[in-house]
Amino acid sequence: MSEITFETVESLGVDELAEFYDRQNHHTTGSHEKLSRMIEQSLCFVAARTNGRLIGIARGTTDGVHGHLAECKLDPSFQGPGAVTRVDGRVEHDHNGIAREMAVRVIEALREYGVEEIHVLAYGTEMDFCEEIGFRKVGGVVAMKLEVGTPAIAETVALS
Repeated sequence: MSEITFETVESLGVDELAEFYDRQNHHTTGSHEKLSRMIEQSLCFVAARTNGRLIGIARGTTDGVHGHLAECKLDPSFQGPGAVTRVDGRVEHDHNGIAREMAVRVIEALREYGVEEIHVLAYGTEMDFCEEIGFRKVGGVVAMKLEVGTPAIAETVALS
């Protein structure tokens, strides 16, 4: 395997990030303006590269108190034979420790920033990876989302 380099930076280029997402078939916005805003509002990125090519990213966000490992994505071809679905950069196996290194660097950046706790959302096979780096399931918590096109309750209740 080629040498892997890691870099912790405040931002990544929009074009490079969009191209990485495209290669992973990761669904994200097609708007470079929104990607740029996401980059600006992140505390840090950790980029993993081989021969100058971006093969993995991890991103940290914070409100100042709570930190979030917002994403940790690794090109499935670098995850090793244990990767099952090889979908959208989701970390299913970390044979070479690349995703672990990226995640740990984000966690350290969040700690240095002074956050009091760090959260992560894990999907399916990512739960094992997150537990291996120290995250624990939170009882009683259910992840929920509201699609932007769905009316919020305030919009659906008739005001008298």
